[in-house]
Amino acid sequence: MDDQTRDAIQAAAFRRLTALLRHRTDVQNIDLMGVGGFCRNCLSDWIAEAAVERGVALTRDAARELVYGMPYADYKAHHQTDATPAQLAAMAASVAKNRTLDAALDDSFPASDPPSASEPG
Repeated sequence: MDDQTRDAIQAAAFRRLTALLRHRTDVQNIDLMGVGGFCRNCLSDWIAEAAVERGVALTRDAARELVYGMPYADYKAHHQTDATPAQLAAMAASVAKNRTLDAALDDSFPASDPPSASEPG
């Protein structure tokens, strides 16, 4: 497979992933972190990092709007709930599993805000 075809296939899969994440507003970022070790904010930050690596100016807010489909503040106000102690514990355990990858990716994973910065309000 050539690079252009691979990139097109990956882009199509990414668009499907963001469509699913936009649809499944019932799935909280904290739950994504607890199970998968990443969330919508991480994905947004990876987009912003990839843009910078390619010389494209993309703010964090603009990257988040690409993932959320709306301004992040609007998403938080309409869909995000307070994290429970159990959710925070699950996230901490899940993120701990990312430590090896963290070092390999220069501490950019996970790129999410800490829960206190992600809670509504």
